[in-house]
Amino acid sequence: MVRAAALAVLCLALLAGCATGPSIRYTDAMFLAEPAGEEYGVASWYHANWIGIGEQTASGERFRQYDMTAAHKSLPFGTFVRVTNLSNGRRTIARITDRGPYVSGRIIDLSKTGAADLGILDAGTARVRLEVLIPRTPFRP
Repeated sequence: MVRAAALAVLCLALLAGCATGPSIRYTDAMFLAEPAGEEYGVASWYHANWIGIGEQTASGERFRQYDMTAAHKSLPFGTFVRVTNLSNGRRTIARITDRGPYVSGRIIDLSKTGAADLGILDAGTARVRLEVLIPRTPFRP
């Protein structure tokens, strides 16, 4: 009986690791009030058609479309950014783990979850403000 219960707990833990929701959600309270810089431009999102699920990003991390991650051309890996959709006011916070976007005029590629937060899954792009955030305490993914 104990062995069966332990096996059930182990199976549930393994299944939880396969969940499709984001692994970490970032909130404004995790960062200093004043952004370290800002940029305006077009955001887009990338998905399994552009980079395979589980493939390595430029930072060496594995791509997971439900994580709060993004690609930027020059910000250091691990940088946190708040992205605000200028047409609807919706915003999200993501961590830079990859390089891109590689389309002229675009400043950031978001994961699927980030794009959903901004309301751009259908449109594919939006004009945004990107703010570089400073964590209150050191963060390790």
